[in-house]
Amino acid sequence: MISKAFRYGFVAAVLAILLSPFAGHNSASAQSPKLESCKPASERTGQEGCWIIASSRLGKLADKPVFWTLDVYPTKANAEHDATPGSTVVEALGKVWLLTVGDKIKPAAQATRMAEIGPLPVKVGEDYTAQYRESIMQPGAVSRTHLHSGPEIFYTEEGQTCLETPAGKQVSSKGMNLVVAEGEPMELMATGSEMRRGIVLVLHSSDKPHTTLVTDWHSKGLCKEGR
Repeated sequence: MISKAFRYGFVAAVLAILLSPFAGHNSASAQSPKLESCKPASERTGQEGCWIIASSRLGKLADKPVFWTLDVYPTKANAEHDATPGSTVVEALGKVWLLTVGDKIKPAAQATRMAEIGPLPVKVGEDYTAQYRESIMQPGAVSRTHLHSGPEIFYTEEGQTCLETPAGKQVSSKGMNLVVAEGEPMELMATGSEMRRGIVLVLHSSDKPHTTLVTDWHSKGLCKEGR
């Protein structure tokens, strides 16, 4: 006869496996793991995950093309020296970054230009906040289905990113960046064979939540195809 202690211990072990954020990661028959929504960097418990590393209110943007520029600097002091009103200095992926939303800018002599993405799909007269995230995901990891109150822009430093929206799927790797428009439901998957490492800009309305979880749209699993 099986003891109560054994039964309780067995049930607890099964629940621990099922409730793990990465449950089923190595199982072909299990569903893809669902990551929690991005959390503040102050709640960080490890390298992997999605972490909100900075947020800066930009206000109303000028009525002209808007770009996101990513420059790497040797030191934080160097980056802060070159910052403009639309800039934010962050430390992410082992580097010091000067992230700028606004006009096209020339790279400074001491900077390494990593990317210039745009023009971005923004609204004239909207008050925007730039929220920056560091994302480090194992291949096969999947985000929760969500949308934003402004465009989301993905810069991939390493690995591969696959995004599925109602319009289909987009895939990016280093040098190929993704932009998702405001209000478009999406599901992100880290694909390929390498750890996905990147920086994300959510340029959201200052008067609305930056992220809303979506329950009325479900992906077709397009990013799982060909993995």
